[in-house]
Amino acid sequence: MDFNDIQNAWNNEKTDNVVVPNNLEKIQLANTPLDKIKKNIKNEFIYQIISILIVAFVPLIYDFAPKMVFFYYLIYSLYVAVCTYYLVKLYFFYKRLSVITLKTKDSLYETYFDIRLNMELYKTFGFALVPFLILYLVGFYLYAFLKIPGFFDHEFTSGQLITFFFIIVFCVLFMGISLEWWVHKFYGKYAREIKKVIDELKEE
Repeated sequence: MDFNDIQNAWNNEKTDNVVVPNNLEKIQLANTPLDKIKKNIKNEFIYQIISILIVAFVPLIYDFAPKMVFFYYLIYSLYVAVCTYYLVKLYFFYKRLSVITLKTKDSLYETYFDIRLNMELYKTFGFALVPFLILYLVGFYLYAFLKIPGFFDHEFTSGQLITFFFIIVFCVLFMGISLEWWVHKFYGKYAREIKKVIDELKEE
């Protein structure tokens, strides 16, 4: 094989995944928002574990009656199961981000879409907790009013039922809006910074 053959073979090599120095510098810019996302996930994981433990001691703090304690921990066991499922996924997502090295466009694309996917997963996790929030609110409502003599003999007016309905709707909407804000503040804005780097690479 002469020099011309070697040169032709070299020219025919695919160079789609080769990163030129300028592109590499831009890709490395995505490391900063990625580090912030990893830090937020780590903090989130710790806060979630602490909140699960705190919720476990609520019956002891408020001195629930034995019958209420049983139903409370029945609901709590379901709550823990849901939290465990999503926290395990969050943990594996954090582990994936920890071993990522952003050196190619492909790795940057994959990381960005993984972040977006897990942002939606986090929102699903939040909405999965809404029924438990409602059950806890109803439980505390009953716990407070059970102490009133003749509470179960009291007939609720349509106005009171409508008010209770709107309170539940408000709680669900508030939870949804708060969840969107939380995801945007701690993950969304950093994901957009990574998307900005991707867009800049497309323009070249």
